[in-house]
Amino acid sequence: MCLILLAYKQHPDYPVILAANRDELFARPTAKADFWDEYPAILAGRDLRQNGTWLGVDHRGRFAAVTNYRQPPLAKKGLVSRGLLVRDFLLANDSADHYVSSIKDKLDRYDGFNLFVGDLGGISVLSSHQKKTYRLEAGVHGISNGELDAAWPKVVKGKQALSAELDTGKAVDPENLLRFLTDSAIPDDNALPQTGVGLDLERRLAPVFVSGDDYGTRSSTVLIIDKEGLLSFTERSYDVDGNAQSTVHYEFQIG
Repeated sequence: MCLILLAYKQHPDYPVILAANRDELFARPTAKADFWDEYPAILAGRDLRQNGTWLGVDHRGRFAAVTNYRQPPLAKKGLVSRGLLVRDFLLANDSADHYVSSIKDKLDRYDGFNLFVGDLGGISVLSSHQKKTYRLEAGVHGISNGELDAAWPKVVKGKQALSAELDTGKAVDPENLLRFLTDSAIPDDNALPQTGVGLDLERRLAPVFVSGDDYGTRSSTVLIIDKEGLLSFTERSYDVDGNAQSTVHYEFQIG
């Protein structure tokens, strides 16, 4: 994932609302979200190269998502896929706290990442850059390829859009969030982060919805869990031209 927006315990009817974009190479083979044949409790999209995922849930309402941490001078190749961090949590019986703690001593196996794992009982976060784990506080949060709630334009804009959806006082509409996730406006240069990739690439990566011939937003996902334990999962996939190719939607009672 390259953008995760999360409203945690901010709506009386929906304790968890998550909206996210996955940015990836278009050549990387991917399967759209579905229940996995060999692990039928997992609902997620799938990276067919490494068999991991960027965001997923299980039948118990446990969920996980990961973003890369942009640190080009420190990037290492040939390591364990970060998508396996999500998959392995969904397969485990560990608590969120125990799971992230178990990974903290193995950070050298992965390129930089931010990992979120949790359920209705709480959300734990592991930042490989900060080399620390913590419990996510109630609030509206956003993260891209840097620190949690950093003032990157897409994070700031995303938190505002998610807060506005909460403020309507109506049932949360996944379509409103999916619509926002297609925002391709490029911020002013003076608002861009400086992550060491150069100004041209910073501009290209700065929008909520990233466009490009070889790399861009491949899918958007909205995950909502209501106070009664009804889980809603919607994923919309896009082609290289930014056209929606498919939308899948699942609802089930967790337990």
